[in-house]
Amino acid sequence: MLVYRIAKSEARARDLSGYGAFRNGGRWNSKGTWMLYTSINSSLAYLENLVHFDESYFPPGLFIAAIEIPDDEAMIYQLPDKNYPRNWQIPENPANKVLGDQWMLEKKYLAYKVRSAVNPSEYNFLLHPLFPGYYDLVNVATVELLKTDARLGKK
Repeated sequence: MLVYRIAKSEARARDLSGYGAFRNGGRWNSKGTWMLYTSINSSLAYLENLVHFDESYFPPGLFIAAIEIPDDEAMIYQLPDKNYPRNWQIPENPANKVLGDQWMLEKKYLAYKVRSAVNPSEYNFLLHPLFPGYYDLVNVATVELLKTDARLGKK
C-alpha cells in the first residue's frame, strides 16, 4: 500500500524517522514522541500541509514522497469512530496526544489509521518509527518535486 508525505526538501521527504513530529509534536503526538505523519492519497497530504503554511510565505516547491507500507490488517490499527476523543479536530487537543503517545509506547502496530481533521472523509496514517522491523517494512518508493500552484496562495 502507498501512503504519501510532503516536505519542503527532498532530504526531508526521504526521512522516515518521524524526527519532525518528535521535535515539534503534532495533532496525535507530544514533543519527544516519534511518529511519521502520512496520508492515504497525495491530495490529502497536500491539503494537510496547506493548512500549516503562513500567508506571508507560500513555499515555491515541495517534495512529495510515496511510501510503501505493508497492506496487512494485522499491522494497521484503524481507530473506530466511537473512540475518537471529544473535540478531536481541535488543534492541540491534549486527549489526541495522550492517545497517540500511548500507541507509540505500546509498539503494537506499524501504522494507525485516523480520520483527517481537515477532511474527515479521508484518512491519515501515523507510522511508528520505533516499531520492530520498521525500516525493513517501510520504504520510500518515489520522491518528486511538487511545484506549488500560485492560485493556492491567494486570499
